[in-house]
Amino acid sequence: MDFTSIIFEKRNIRNLACVGQDLSHKEFSECTFTKCDLSGCDFSHSSFLDCVFEDCNLSNIKVYNSSFQGVRFESCKLLGVIMSEVNTLLVDWAFDKCNITLCDFSRLEMKRSVFTECEIRETDFANVNLAESDFSGSDLAGSKFQEANLEKTNFVGASNYYIDPIQNKLKGARFSSPEVLALLAIFGIKVEY
Repeated sequence: MDFTSIIFEKRNIRNLACVGQDLSHKEFSECTFTKCDLSGCDFSHSSFLDCVFEDCNLSNIKVYNSSFQGVRFESCKLLGVIMSEVNTLLVDWAFDKCNITLCDFSRLEMKRSVFTECEIRETDFANVNLAESDFSGSDLAGSKFQEANLEKTNFVGASNYYIDPIQNKLKGARFSSPEVLALLAIFGIKVEY
């Protein structure tokens, strides 16, 4: 595919392999990326509006000052992505059945974000606003929530999370049993059945 243009609208991009390419300063609107290997690409200063990524490898992409509005990631791999560098205005995205490993979402205003049935490993959520978000069915092994607003966030069916109820805002958050007992880990309490 030719990426010399700046604006891409209503494109269906399939089976594209453009590892490590410079795709900065582009505008993607209503585009669908399916089975693409975009690992290592530089999307700095690019914008994505109402786009879908399906079964794509987005490992180590650069997203400095990029914007994501109405973007869905389905069954994608995101490894080592520093999401905290995105343009913080109007972050609106959803991740479904994605593998998100060693990523950083710190300091983002991302209320109502969706992370359903994802594997979210060793990922940082520090000083982030995730109020009213959805982590249902996700495996959060090794991920860190610190000074995060998790009010009214859905953790039903989520597993392997470690959330300090003293350091994070949890009012109205929803959890399922027995995983909710992980909230007591900080206190060194042992629960016996």
